[in-house]
Amino acid sequence: MLPKVRTPESRRMITLEVRGNTKLTPGFSTITLGGPELEHLTPMGFDQTVRLFFPREGQDSLRMPKLSSEAWMAEILLLPKSRRPWVRNYTIRRVRPERGEVDIEFALHGDSPASAWARRARPGDPAGIFDMGLTYLPPAHATWQLLAGDESAVPAILAILEHAPASLAAEVFLEVSETADIRPDIIAPEGVRVRWLARNGAGTLPGRQALEAIKASSLPPGRFYTWVAGEAGLATGLRRHLVHDRAVPKPDIAFFGYWRHGRSSPG
Repeated sequence: MLPKVRTPESRRMITLEVRGNTKLTPGFSTITLGGPELEHLTPMGFDQTVRLFFPREGQDSLRMPKLSSEAWMAEILLLPKSRRPWVRNYTIRRVRPERGEVDIEFALHGDSPASAWARRARPGDPAGIFDMGLTYLPPAHATWQLLAGDESAVPAILAILEHAPASLAAEVFLEVSETADIRPDIIAPEGVRVRWLARNGAGTLPGRQALEAIKASSLPPGRFYTWVAGEAGLATGLRRHLVHDRAVPKPDIAFFGYWRHGRSSPG
């Protein structure tokens, strides 16, 4: 089986502050975080994931864990909600070590805690990160790749494409809420074909259009690696389709349910 995560050799809790909040499209914003502690982050590229710590509404400061091991979870849960920060997983979009800055791109999902924070975040607001490593780990035997996701996975897939070698051949399916969220100027190798899909108020479950588009596609021949993330139905549905309908070996599929429709994340 392929390893699910490649963790960094060393990591620690990193406290930063907001340096900028840039609206990209109606459904996406980039929060720029910075500070001297960013020197402790080792940029790994691709879908490098961090735990993002940010204050709840009404909190005037951020309580970061003191522990830099998985025991930090228990430390956080022991705090009363009045002092406990929100914690969510996000992909690093870009790192500028020379400026001590990192960009994290947010898909703005309704009134979720992270979306609400991303909308109100202003320079000087506190935030923190803890490096979780990579989940995009293509094997050497793959002759091409299938990358798919809804809006929650768009930042990760765009980061993967920006860090990809020029030789990458890939079929990419990206589903977003509306046409205005499509990025016409993405960076990707010449051998990558990107299909954008927009729901535009159709009322379909997020990820459904991407799943159906892949099912209807004539995929290239050869053994390939799949990386799919987003709403749980897309991730599990695509894996099921590839394994049962296209006889793809299970170890060649990396699938991640970032969120589940109709279910809020625990706080």
